[in-house]
Amino acid sequence: MENILKLTKEDFISDQMVKWCPGCGDHAILTSLEKIMPQLGKKKEDILIISGIGCSSRSPYYINTYGFHGIHGRALPIASGAKIANPNLSVWVTTGDGDCLAIGGNHFIHTIRRNMDIKIVLFNNEIYGLTKGQYSPTTPLGKVTKTSPMGTIEEPFNPGELVIGAGGTFFARSMDMNLKTQEEILLAASQHRGTAVTEILQNCVIFNNGAHAYINDREHRADRLIHLQHGKPMIFGKEMNKGIRLSPNSYQLEVVNIGENDITVDDLLVHDIHQEDRGVHMMLARMKAPDFPVAVGVIRSVIRPIYSDLLIEQIVRAKNSSTITNADELMQSGNTWNVE
Repeated sequence: MENILKLTKEDFISDQMVKWCPGCGDHAILTSLEKIMPQLGKKKEDILIISGIGCSSRSPYYINTYGFHGIHGRALPIASGAKIANPNLSVWVTTGDGDCLAIGGNHFIHTIRRNMDIKIVLFNNEIYGLTKGQYSPTTPLGKVTKTSPMGTIEEPFNPGELVIGAGGTFFARSMDMNLKTQEEILLAASQHRGTAVTEILQNCVIFNNGAHAYINDREHRADRLIHLQHGKPMIFGKEMNKGIRLSPNSYQLEVVNIGENDITVDDLLVHDIHQEDRGVHMMLARMKAPDFPVAVGVIRSVIRPIYSDLLIEQIVRAKNSSTITNADELMQSGNTWNVE
């Protein structure tokens, strides 16, 4: 334990050359991961980072722990197997919107449904960057890309909707350059027992530069982003004079101005990350510009049994109730016959 406490960010910096483009948002995410790794309370050999294919999926090379660079969209089955084989591992998956939500989409929803104890860091730049600019499942409707020269005609996925809709127990969102929020929610994810999905809105300077500029613009971000904090009223804006409440007429979220129409801070929603009912969390995850601020921070964190615990309990029950104690007894059990 003494050695664990001595670990620093520098212990997790790899000797491999980082080959992401200069200015790519991945660099900021890497810095955040390096900073929070010493705070996991784990030895380096008990931390495993797994990826599929894509720019984000080069992360295992760049963090000095054990890692596995898998095949496209298949990081989550590999991570599930590793976690079941060794429940003491802290298992992280770094993935992109294409890798995770297209070819890996089925694995994504089923990992969430099972509540595997895995931390998923989803780099969302709304494009396939490594393969040079095809539209991905999160590319906005109408966006012109190399594979949609007349604009996409597909509605994009909202990762938060997918996570909460699939019964997810943890969902958080951050911007790539907001290191403080990013580190805060990655630490919260690390402490969550279950599938913890952190979506990071990340800029691809080459193939989708400015994808999140509207909400991240320095002059306007205070009016276009809201940082949700557990137990705090939902206030935002440059003057901190705007808030989110449930409309008394439609029971949908609405933006209100504090001080107008007798509205006070007491009328605003107070964020409760532990609320079991998915309704408000789903509405918060779906908020988007220009009608609403985009929510960052931990949106949902609820407790539910995790898959590996239930599996181990089931194995113990099966062993205790079985009369078979070894392989020979298993082979001789049931109906047998000789082939002559």
